[in-house]
Parts: sequence; C-alpha cells; structure tokens
Amino acid sequence: MAVLPIKLTKTNRDKLAQVLWVLNWISVVTGIILFSLGIFLKVEINKRQDLMAESQLQSVPNMLIAVGLIACVINFLGGKICYDCVDTNKFLRWKLVMLPYIICTFFFTLSVLVGALMCYSMHGQLEEALTLGLRDAMRYYKDTDTPGRCFLKRTVDQLQIQFQCCGNKGYRDWFQIQWVSNRYLDMSQREVVDRLRSNVEGKYLMDGVPFSCCNVNSPRPCIQYQITNNSAYFNYDYQTEELNLWMRGCRQALLDYYTNIMHSVGLTVLIIWLFELSVLTGVRYLQTSLENVLRQGDPESESDGWLLENSFVETARSNFNIIKHLGKGLDSDAV
Repeated sequence: MAVLPIKLTKTNRDKLAQVLWVLNWISVVTGIILFSLGIFLKVEINKRQDLMAESQLQSVPNMLIAVGLIACVINFLGGKICYDCVDTNKFLRWKLVMLPYIICTFFFTLSVLVGALMCYSMHGQLEEALTLGLRDAMRYYKDTDTPGRCFLKRTVDQLQIQFQCCGNKGYRDWFQIQWVSNRYLDMSQREVVDRLRSNVEGKYLMDGVPFSCCNVNSPRPCIQYQITNNSAYFNYDYQTEELNLWMRGCRQALLDYYTNIMHSVGLTVLIIWLFELSVLTGVRYLQTSLENVLRQGDPESESDGWLLENSFVETARSNFNIIKHLGKGLDSDAV
C-alpha cells in the first residue's frame, strides 16, 4: 500500500511543476543564506580565536558553508528538472535521473538538519574552549614583550571593556595569577621582594585586577588594588559593599554571546530544512505521478502520486535485501 497517495490531473501536475520551479529558485537563495551564515559564524569565532582553546568549533561553520554551496547546485538542477516536467515528453530525458536526484536531495536535507542540531549542541564544547582559552590568555596577559603573546593584554582588556566582564569565572581569578610583568616591579621596595619570596613559584600575586575590570557606571573611583583590604580605603568594606568592578566572568559573557548567535543560526537553518523538505516532497509527488502517466500511455490522464510505493516497513525490507544481495555479489567477485 502506497504512503500518502494523491491523485493529480494534467492541470494539477503542470501547476505543481511550475510551483516547484519557483520554489527551487527560492531554495537557491536559501543556499546562499546558509553559505552566508557559515561565513558569519566563522568570522565571529575567528574574532576571538586567541581566547579559545583549539577545538572543533570550526566544524559547524564549515559544514554550513559546504551545505550552502551544495544547496545552490542541487536546487539549480531541481529548477531545471521541474521546468521541463511541465512537458511530459521532456520529462523522458529526466526520468532516469529523477530518482537518484531525489535520493541525493534527501540526504542533503538530512545534512541541513544535522547542521541545525549541531548549532544547538555546541554549548558544552564552546564552554570548554572558552574556559581553557581564557585561562591561558590571562596567564600570558603580562607577556607584552614576548613574541606571539604581546597582543594578548590588549585583547583581554578590550574583551573585559566590551563585554563588561572580569576574569574567567569572576574578578577573583586575577588574584591567582601574576598579571604584572617583573620589569614593572620596583625591586628596591621591600614589600615587592617579600611578596615574590613568599610565593613558592616566585610569582607576584596580589588582590588586584587590571583597569579594564572597572565598572564605568560606578560613582566611586575604581578600587582595583588591595580590593580585600578594608583599611586601605575610607568607608570601605569589600564584603558588604558592592564593588565597582564587573561581577560577571568573561567566560559566561562570551558563552551567552555565542549561544545566542548559535541558537539564532540554528533556528534559521531549521526553518530552511523544513522548506527544503517540503520542496523535496513536492518533487517526489511530481516524479511518481509522471511515471504513472507514462505507464498509462495517456499524457492527459489523471495519475496517482505518492511518497513511497509501498509501506515504510516493506520499503525498508526491500532496500535491505538489495543491499544484502549487493554484498553477496561483491563477496563472490572477490573470491
């Protein structure tokens, strides 16, 4: 028994072919949109590549770019096929091509769905890349005279100012690393020397943060040094008073930023997938109805169209048997 059968007259077939011709050209535009989304996502990731550990984040934009290019080619061909299907005689030259075309298009639409799901499943991978990348960027913040790292101070400062964040998880992350280079430390001061000697690794640690952590909206002058020393400032208690620093960590700020982008891109790709699936369904009905017209021998007659000639179970069993026989044939040829 056929799956979702419908009856189509000659007029209905012609109208369906014309509509599908238009929809395939619209699908070419959606392919360009997919390609553009991939480029946009790639650029956004590359903007802050220095703040991310190496991972497979580029796989999503690369896939969208590839799928977008394939969409343009497949739907351009689909438009030509549907245009010729208005004439039953012209359909004859596409008869042997249409089924392989539909199968290829099915797997293509499946890859579009995979691309959409990948956009929604990148959260964990993105979080890990940001955690490790920001940790290393903060560690090398002071190395302004080291080749390959000299730009990281500016990168981190711009990040904290733009996203109004501080540290990796929070401002206290800066307490655990030396973010001031030794060449800016006055070794003639006993306090500096004692602080260096008190640390097992010889690092100059302090309860301070870079200037870019300062909240510009705070009415009080920024307290970025001796943050936990209540006696260092008048009328100040760091445990009760709201500090004039950005409280949110940069990992969470960037994670929210990229998650919003990923979800927006994922939703767009999902809508495109539904559109491509509807076009594929229409092409399948057109193909089966035209093949039935050829069997009947009357181009003007009414014909049946369907998604599958047999039920899902029967179709699956038939395909499995075909694959099984092909496997046996290959084995016998090998022998």
